[in-house]
Amino acid sequence: MTTLTRQEQTYTLYNEDCITGMRTRLAPGSVDAIVTSPPYNLGTSYKGYDDTMAREDYLQWIDRWAAAAAETLNEDGSLFLNIGGKPSNPWGPFEVLVELRKHFTLQNVIHWVKSIAIQKEDVGRYPGITGNVSVGHYKPINSPRYINDCHEYIFHLTKSGSISLDRLAIGVEYQDKSNISRWGGADRPDRRCRGNTWFVPYKTIKSRDKQRPHPATFPVKIPKMCLQLHGVEHTGLVLDPFMGIGNTAVACTELGLSCVGFEIEKDYCAQAAQFVQAAIDNAE
Repeated sequence: MTTLTRQEQTYTLYNEDCITGMRTRLAPGSVDAIVTSPPYNLGTSYKGYDDTMAREDYLQWIDRWAAAAAETLNEDGSLFLNIGGKPSNPWGPFEVLVELRKHFTLQNVIHWVKSIAIQKEDVGRYPGITGNVSVGHYKPINSPRYINDCHEYIFHLTKSGSISLDRLAIGVEYQDKSNISRWGGADRPDRRCRGNTWFVPYKTIKSRDKQRPHPATFPVKIPKMCLQLHGVEHTGLVLDPFMGIGNTAVACTELGLSCVGFEIEKDYCAQAAQFVQAAIDNAE
């Protein structure tokens, strides 16, 4: 266990299995928000985890950790689950969602867009777009059967399906400013709901010799936006059962929230502690 502190916030990182950890380390209903991304069971090369379980075994495991997570989450909490599939196995995310349905209600489906192409002819005289635009990063698929997969899901799950959100915390400005007088609110007049498509690209790795520290992690901006959407003002403790290298905890340092995470791989857990400490140092 590693515990780091910043002012009144604590960041506790456990190098252990999350199912046991959630049930022994956390009191029932003590967590306000969960942001996580479990292994997708697509054969990713993790250091100490076999990502090639039999499908039924994988789904049973999803059910077990989801049940433990539901016990830790309070009645007004949110679970943001990032998961993706692959073109040859498109049912994967939805099969996981069926298991989660045993314990949660699906309140929102968010599409994390990693790469997008916009043709100038499709937007006409739109401000700021002067030509064809192609931005973001994706893993090319060398197959005549499938198209490149440029997005993943973020399933927003709650216990009741009726949790109020701070939609404008991640809102975007109105392109047509005349809409401010028609639709703008008093507190954030030039903001509208962003909607359920979030364009968040990965950082570019320019050198071929430089490897990603983790083979499957989301950018810090993803958990940060999830927590802002849930509502920072009524979030005390955040949980990430599959912490990886600690990006959820890093997001919490930026938002002034406490976080607890579980990670079974020792090296990833050590990297997470380093990244979180660096984020704390940068914030002070």
